[in-house]
Parts: sequence; C-alpha cells; structure tokens
Amino acid sequence: MRVTIIAVGKLKEKGFDLAAREYLSRLNRHCRIEVIELPDEKDPGSASGKDMENTLKTEGGRILSRLRPQDHVVVLEITGKRKDSISFSENVSQWRDQSLSVVFVIGGSLGLSKEVCDRADETLSLSEMTFPHQLARVMLLEQLYRAFKIISGQRYHK
Repeated sequence: MRVTIIAVGKLKEKGFDLAAREYLSRLNRHCRIEVIELPDEKDPGSASGKDMENTLKTEGGRILSRLRPQDHVVVLEITGKRKDSISFSENVSQWRDQSLSVVFVIGGSLGLSKEVCDRADETLSLSEMTFPHQLARVMLLEQLYRAFKIISGQRYHK
C-alpha cells in the first residue's frame, strides 16, 4: 500500500520531528510511506479576509499540483468524520485491499482551501479540538501505525 502525507509547513520543533521520524520508521515495515512538505505562506495575521483567502488559494494550488487523478484523498479537517482507532484501521485495511494510493492532506495554520476540500474523497477529524498542524502530523502517523498493528493482529507496543 502506498501512503502519502502532504503537509503544509515543516516540522520545526525538535520533539515533533523526532516523533514523526520514529513513526515513519515503524510504518516502513507495513507500507510505502512518503511525507511531502510544502512551503507555507506567511500568516497574514490580522490581514483582511481576502488576504487569508489568497493565502489558502496559494497553499491549495501547491497541494493540488501534487495530487494525481487516481489518488484517494483524505483531508484532515475539524469538521471531518471522527473515527475510533478500530474503524480507522478498517478503512486502512479496505484501502490496502483495494491497492489504493492514499494521500492524507494536512493544511497550514489557516486550514485548507475550498478547492482542496472539494477534491477530497473523504474528510477525517482527529478530534473536535484544534491542534497545531505539526502535532496533527504526528497524531496521524501514530494512528496509521496503530491501524497496521490492529490489522495484523499484533500487540501495539507503545
């Protein structure tokens, strides 16, 4: 199974980077995984809604340029479907059985453009709470690893 994570912004904090690297190393035993980091635009702060919209469109264009027509795209959105680890692992198992190329998309600090959300085949919420996009990446990697452990019937070693 091929899994790609497209993330706006870099993992700047050492702790997040170390955790992400650990889960990527564990996941390599279960799937082909790639993380694509795209540059984020400078946060317009208190800029107008139009400036924020332009930022989202610019970042969205970068994301859309990396997607292929055959990709099964899952965007992480606070309004997306919430799943427990078992139901998420069932999704991962189905995607694997269908030999899908699954692409998870994590937006930047302003979220995702409408165009990216419209391209999504599914939306996923990690929680009703809002998390920094750097932490969301680590959480997604951990849940993917957990899903593969559940699928294989192996005990999850923390």
